[in-house]
Formats: sequence, C-alpha cells, structure tokens
Amino acid sequence: MPYNRLSTGKIARIVGCHPNTVRLYEQIGFIAPVPRSAKGYRLYTEAHLDQMRLARMAMSGVYPGPSIRRSLIALIRRTAAGDYPGALSLAYQHLEIVRAERLQADAAADFLERWASGDPPPALDQPLLIGQAARLLNLTNDMLRNWERNGLISVPRSPRSRYRLYQAAQIGRLRVIRLLRQAGYSPMAILRMLILFDQGAAADLRQALDTPRPDEDVYMAADRWLSTLADQERRAWDLIALVEDMVEKYAQTPSEPAASSPSD
Repeated sequence: MPYNRLSTGKIARIVGCHPNTVRLYEQIGFIAPVPRSAKGYRLYTEAHLDQMRLARMAMSGVYPGPSIRRSLIALIRRTAAGDYPGALSLAYQHLEIVRAERLQADAAADFLERWASGDPPPALDQPLLIGQAARLLNLTNDMLRNWERNGLISVPRSPRSRYRLYQAAQIGRLRVIRLLRQAGYSPMAILRMLILFDQGAAADLRQALDTPRPDEDVYMAADRWLSTLADQERRAWDLIALVEDMVEKYAQTPSEPAASSPSD
C-alpha cells in the first residue's frame, strides 16, 4: 500500500524517531523540502519517507570516522535532492571508502602482530632527541609528548640533561602507534593493546584493539574500529539496496506531494 498521506508523526513512528527529528532533517537538507497545504500542514510523500529511512540508516550507530561520515552525508543530501542515479553512484563509492578503511585497519593490525612477534626495529647510531625523533617519524614534538602523557610510551631521559632519549625500541613502538592512529584506531584502543603487550602477551593484541575492557568507557567508534568497519560495510550494502529501490520507484517519475491536509 503506497504511503501517499503522511504526517510528521506518522513518518516519525515508521522510522522510529521523534517528530522533531523529522523536522530537523528537513531543515538541514537530509530530506527534500516538504510542501505545505493551504492551512500550513506538511504534505509528505512516499519519497520523503524513503529519504528519511535512508538518512536514519546512514546516521544510526556510533561515529564512524570523518571520511566515512562525509561520504554518508553526501549520499543523504544527493538523495534528498532527488538525484537517485547519482545517489546510487555515491552509495557504491561509499562502499569502496569503507572497504579501503578496513584494508588499512587490517594492514595496521598485521604490522602490529609482526612487531609484537619480535621483528627487530632498525638500529640507531645513537639515541635521538625529541625533535630528531619527530622529524624521523614525520610527527610533531607535541604529538610525542602527548602520547607519552597518555601512557602510550615511556621514554628514558639523560641522567645529566634530563632530555628524552629515543632509542631503537622507542622508535619501533612509535612507528606502531603512528600507523595505528593513521589507520583510525583511538588512543584508548592503542593503550589497551599496549598495556597487554607490556604485560608479556603478544597473541591477542589484535583482539585487544577491538575489545574494550569491562571497566572502560567507550566514547568513539575508533575504540573498537575493526568491528565498527565491519558493521559499516554491512550497512553500506543495505544503503545500496535502499537506493536501488528508490531509483526504481522515482528516477523516471518524480513523486508528487499528497493533496490531503493531514494533521501535523
């Protein structure tokens, strides 16, 4: 049965949100502008309902990282603009973005496992000062200090000058931290893994990256990045299916607003 007479409340009930969310999504361009009746009531169409379903599906769950989020918002806005073939192209591009993030995350976890198994770090002729270590790793002094403050690394100091002295072991550890951060893992996930490593465990580090402890607050998707990316890939396929359905329904014949005046 086609949804040709819809109120804000009915849209909200169908997609499982508050009516104010429906109004907000129209305001920020996540669904198409809704025409009004002579009495000022919103006149939603089935296309608005499908756009709302897509927006809710795309934005549900934990924060997925900036590149994935940007891709999702572009897809939502393209659908709201009524460009369904263009939205389908963006949906497939989004899938590739998620897959690339998964490959990067897996590669970083593989590098972690090789490092933990005892791959020797490159030898240094002499210990490096903080500026030298930062230049070698293409990082900043502040990043190195911040990682040390957050417990990711402990750096020995010169007994005379008290300057930090980065040796081969610290440089190898910093390479792992840098790669994991670039791959999207949160500082909390990396700290959780490094605590386990420093306790002598090397077999379950990949799992530790993705498994918060019972006493640990989880604030970001990156706190369990591998699972988040797996969920995002499944969601990407669901979004493709939904957009394909919208192409079939609306690409050739744009939907018209309902002629009734339902209560808002």
